[in-house]
Amino acid sequence: MTPTLRVIAAWLAALFLVIGLSAANANEAAPAVADPVLEARMLAITAELRCLVCQNQTIADSHADLAIDLRQQVRELLQKGMTDQQITDYMTERYGDFVLYRPPFKSTTVLLWVGPGVLLVLGLLGLVLVLRRRSRMPEDRFDAEEPEGPQDQAPAA
Repeated sequence: MTPTLRVIAAWLAALFLVIGLSAANANEAAPAVADPVLEARMLAITAELRCLVCQNQTIADSHADLAIDLRQQVRELLQKGMTDQQITDYMTERYGDFVLYRPPFKSTTVLLWVGPGVLLVLGLLGLVLVLRRRSRMPEDRFDAEEPEGPQDQAPAA
């Protein structure tokens, strides 16, 4: 075995040893609360609330400091005996309908619910109009070459 292959083999052995020891020492994360039912309710509630920092993640999924604080606040409210609906209402009162991942259909959120459909219809209507206009154009317009200008003509001898 060449010295280069021995060095590579030694590095690979060391790498596998480190990975093996890391996997052997890995433990499951301890639950944040002693009551698993309470933790499951907290996760269900926070899965329906939008992270105010990330905005594209739920509070349950986000690692932002605010999301961590809000998860802890939901835990505390659950420990006080509040229902899921009371906690959702509390968060909505405090942060507005924006905190809800599925905001209710009302006058202030109608654009959220109707807007995507309106944009889709307008886009399809625009596409139909463009395709109709193109189909009415004469075909020779696409194939015609530009006429020669004075700079393209050969000089007279």
